[in-house]
Amino acid sequence: MKKIGILGGLGPEATADYYKEIVKGFNAIHACGDLTYPEMVIYSVTMSKFIGLLEENKYDDAAGYLAECIHHIQKAGADFAVISANTPHLLFHSIQEKVDLPLLSIVDACAQEANRLKRSHCLLLGTRFTMQSDFYQKSFEKYGIKITVPEEQDINHIHNKLFTELELGIFKDATLQELLAIVQAIKSREAIDAVILGCTEFPLLFPEKSYLNVPFLNTTKIHVDAIINQCLKG
Repeated sequence: MKKIGILGGLGPEATADYYKEIVKGFNAIHACGDLTYPEMVIYSVTMSKFIGLLEENKYDDAAGYLAECIHHIQKAGADFAVISANTPHLLFHSIQEKVDLPLLSIVDACAQEANRLKRSHCLLLGTRFTMQSDFYQKSFEKYGIKITVPEEQDINHIHNKLFTELELGIFKDATLQELLAIVQAIKSREAIDAVILGCTEFPLLFPEKSYLNVPFLNTTKIHVDAIINQCLKG
């Protein structure tokens, strides 16, 4: 098996979820419970530093910071690495250019899964950086899949909830209902056939596979499945 590298801390709750989901995935493969798990290297970054650089539009510095952290993962012997968050993927290609270690994209994995499910129009939820960037659109348009994002007021509300609650490990039913109301309003005027949980904290708030009769694409689970497949290739 290949050794997995995980760039975590963006945020900590999602990083822990990745570890648990990878272990769960291997338990499912080895149903006899033989305790066969892959070797993993987890490097947790300082989230405030990374987000601060994005807030200041210092994207080159932000990419350089994450690339430096991935170098540490490579030195620890990982065969490939993943970033356990969606937002940093707006810098994915810039980061990959700065490191030799192969990176496995959460966005590309999600696009492939949406295509497999024959989705044609997805609503993207995530941080403000994710929803206002076009890196999801670029990946999904390869499959002819349209991406819609909420209006600016809702983008700001979702972003605020992420950084004042979810990133701190606070998951409220009231927040779930607020976000479902936003999805319902968009669903009533747009022909969306899936919702992308484009922040890896969202699956902890939305544990079900679908809401409002629409599948919610769990980017953590989709990414983990891709990680396991890559790990078992060698």
